[in-house]
Amino acid sequence: MDTDAVLQLLRDAAEAAINPRFRALAVGEVHEKNPGDLVTDADREAEQLITAGLLGAYPDAVVLAEEAHSADPSLMDRYLSAEHAFTVDPVDGTKNFVHGSPDHAVMVSETVGGQAVRAWIWQPQYELAYVAERGAGAWCGARRLRREAALPPLDGRTSRRKWVGESFGGLPALRLTWVSCGIDYPKLVEGEADYIVYHWAAPWDHAPGTLLLREAGGAAGTLDGVAYQPRLRPTRGLLAAADALTYETVRVTLP
Repeated sequence: MDTDAVLQLLRDAAEAAINPRFRALAVGEVHEKNPGDLVTDADREAEQLITAGLLGAYPDAVVLAEEAHSADPSLMDRYLSAEHAFTVDPVDGTKNFVHGSPDHAVMVSETVGGQAVRAWIWQPQYELAYVAERGAGAWCGARRLRREAALPPLDGRTSRRKWVGESFGGLPALRLTWVSCGIDYPKLVEGEADYIVYHWAAPWDHAPGTLLLREAGGAAGTLDGVAYQPRLRPTRGLLAAADALTYETVRVTLP
């Protein structure tokens, strides 16, 4: 499938499974996988549609989809060893979606040999498409994205709620992210934040956004200074930044 066809697959899945339920979820359409960890029928149906479309075009690829992984954790092992694979996050920002916030997205990434080569982020309520191809740039529609280097004072965000309001190394106090990687990474690329600190680094959450960020000129890696790759399993967290200097400046201040 060419890049536009995959993007259309995301749009079609959102139109079929997500948009009709936005601010219209029935009680029986919201479920709890674990305490506080929500999933909806929209997540599951959109994931099935996207997965079927990808496997129809690439029957030998491994598709690591968030809800499929929740049902079968061994899927991660197959993904980590796969030569050709995709990640699927059908509704990134499920809690936002459940609470009626438009800050949610549909995300897919493609990896070859463990390296992200294409990424798609579709924000259905904003009707914004963010697409990246390794070596070919990052785009929002027909507009090429180029992230300018950050200037002090640095605007930092974090998904670690206990760090919200904290200031490390004299940097301004951290604020909460938009609570959806499919919103966070485009906001970072568009200049609405200078860096973001994450605690978890599931591939379906970060493989699409990190490729978008890097192709726009940004940097992403662990708090130990290792460049992020989709097969990487950071133990201390993940830092995404506007540029390499900001990444290193912030990284050395964090506990």
